[in-house]
Amino acid sequence: MEMRKLLASAAVAASLVSAPIAAQAAPAERTSTEVEGESLAGGFLIPALALIAVILGIVVIADGGDDAPVSP
Repeated sequence: MEMRKLLASAAVAASLVSAPIAAQAAPAERTSTEVEGESLAGGFLIPALALIAVILGIVVIADGGDDAPVSP
């Protein structure tokens, strides 16, 4: 069992080391194509959700933390 763990660890370590090297060695040829009709529909949704999250975070922080225990 100990040898299996050692071999598995060595395989994981080798793959972690070799992945960036293989990605760097890959050819970097990219071509662009014309896209017609592209729009930013829904571009308001993510900033609105972020704003709501910030406001709720401020409300939670400014709550005061004076929660009394409910049980007697």
